[in-house]
Amino acid sequence: MNLLKETKYLVIGGGIAGVTCAETLSALCPEETIVLLTASSLVKAVTNFNQISKTLEEFDIEEKPYNEIEIDSPNVQVLHKTVSQLDTKKQIVTTVDGSLIHYEKLCLCIGAKPKLISNSPYVLGIRDTESVQTFQERLGSAKQIMVVGNGGIATELVYEIENCSVIWAIKDESINHAFVDAPAGKFLLKKLHERKEKSKTSKRMKYTMAESDNSKTDEMGGALGPDWASTLTMSSNLKITKNVHMEYKVEVERLLTAEELKAASLEPTSSPLDDHNDEKYDWPIYVSLSNGKIYGCDFLVSATGVMPNTDVILQGNSFDLANDGGIKVNSKMQTNIPNVFSAGDLCNASWEMAEHWFQMRLWTQARQMGAYAAKCMVSEINNMEISMDFCFELFAHVTRFFNHKVVLLGKYNAQGLGNDYELLLRIDDDEFVKVVLSNNRMQGALLIGETDLEETFENLILNQMDLSCFKENLLEPGIDIDDYFD
Repeated sequence: MNLLKETKYLVIGGGIAGVTCAETLSALCPEETIVLLTASSLVKAVTNFNQISKTLEEFDIEEKPYNEIEIDSPNVQVLHKTVSQLDTKKQIVTTVDGSLIHYEKLCLCIGAKPKLISNSPYVLGIRDTESVQTFQERLGSAKQIMVVGNGGIATELVYEIENCSVIWAIKDESINHAFVDAPAGKFLLKKLHERKEKSKTSKRMKYTMAESDNSKTDEMGGALGPDWASTLTMSSNLKITKNVHMEYKVEVERLLTAEELKAASLEPTSSPLDDHNDEKYDWPIYVSLSNGKIYGCDFLVSATGVMPNTDVILQGNSFDLANDGGIKVNSKMQTNIPNVFSAGDLCNASWEMAEHWFQMRLWTQARQMGAYAAKCMVSEINNMEISMDFCFELFAHVTRFFNHKVVLLGKYNAQGLGNDYELLLRIDDDEFVKVVLSNNRMQGALLIGETDLEETFENLILNQMDLSCFKENLLEPGIDIDDYFD
């Protein structure tokens, strides 16, 4: 067992929340040594940060070897170790190699892990770089795969996959339901079949493999960041004509081997690949859906969400957990256990939220929570009061789907409004604009394409201006609505 290490600030997790927390602590406390523990040899660092508006932000994610964090933040000591035990009473963290670290303030940023449909070797979850690389390797020899899920990862996968037949099974009536409603889903679905113009250079994310560590572990790395899929090659080597077949309002009932299928005297459902080939394939796995259809495939991608990664830290500790399994944190990012904070996908925001903000496990919120948690840790050490960051006033997220810019603001899907709202829509070939109004005040907006409306709409949601006199012209093409609100 290694000697005890003392540190004032300890951060666990090499994802966006953890690295941001450590870097912010480094800037706030240049005289202190900050210890960052990461189970993965690769960590996620935010670069090229751009504050688009008061609450909207854009940034790149650079994935780099863990020891490179120390170059930009010399007072951050990064340890590539896996936590085996957390003793919150003694304030000691034990790692797998027997190292002991005593902390004054701890921030848990160990993220979440995929909810896998099954532990079958034919079911892949995608969460970090290693899992993406496994997927790429398997895809290289695949003729047909199934993607199950309807969030951001599933949506981007289906768009980027080439030279392979894809069956996309979702539980909703329209695609990308986690982010957009049915009309916007239909708008995006048209783009799925259009020719995609792929950039030859990395747009927002760089992947770098650490040369010094080729070992594999069961630990998940940090969650994927913005535009993770658009920078990678996702193609089968078999040059199968890409067809995307949709199955709506279904769930996976069970997985069957070829032998189990024959023993049950079941017949597989014809797929787009079968329609274009005389050959009858024997698939390694068959997927039985709740609508009675059975599809054969080389493997299945399970992209049905994540669950907070609490396996180790709950042992011997009494954290308050939310219904989603996340650790509850208050408005200072504190857990119920003294001196322990949490940020990112692991935590559940359990304070009284602003009217137009809510938590989603997104990279933007991971960055914001990580930075804010660092400020809260320092303020508690110094017995100072701190105001909640303005980013928690309005839900704001910018991303890309099917090579289109997507901006989400406030209650963009009328969250929590019941039937007390009206929608304004503008749809053309390259833009989709939706505004959510309640009592003639803007509550949310969804913008697809280069609309340049985000800053104006952000202000209208924040100031809650009565739009009775303007709403008929609010989305009129050719009208510069900025002139109305100068």
